Amino acid sequence: MHARDITFAAVDFAREKKGDKLLLLDLRGHSSLTDYLLLISGRSDRQVQAIAAHIHDEFKHQHQLYPLSIEGMDQGRWVLLDYGDVTIHVFQQPIREFYDLEGLWSEAPEVELVQETP
Repeated sequence: MHARDITFAAVDFAREKKGDKLLLLDLRGHSSLTDYLLLISGRSDRQVQAIAAHIHDEFKHQHQLYPLSIEGMDQGRWVLLDYGDVTIHVFQQPIREFYDLEGLWSEAPEVELVQETP
């Protein structure tokens, strides 16, 4: 899978578990670590864990794609899924606001995500 395909699949997987405030940043030309940064909010430890686990499981089962690293799954406050060219952060909203990755990468262009219709 190409990085852009991974990001949009992850967006769909996050939405399936009611991930909120999804933001996709294009870091190509801004970072040598990753091409895309996907930020997702959850309302509780369990929801953050459920979103992250669902993304991981769906990539594994549907695409045989495994992350290079997973951090924070035990606590469920902030989970990092590192797929190399795509980095996914699933946060509880207060943690997301505190670390303000949107502000850190404010010069990176936002990739438009089509909103789901209810």
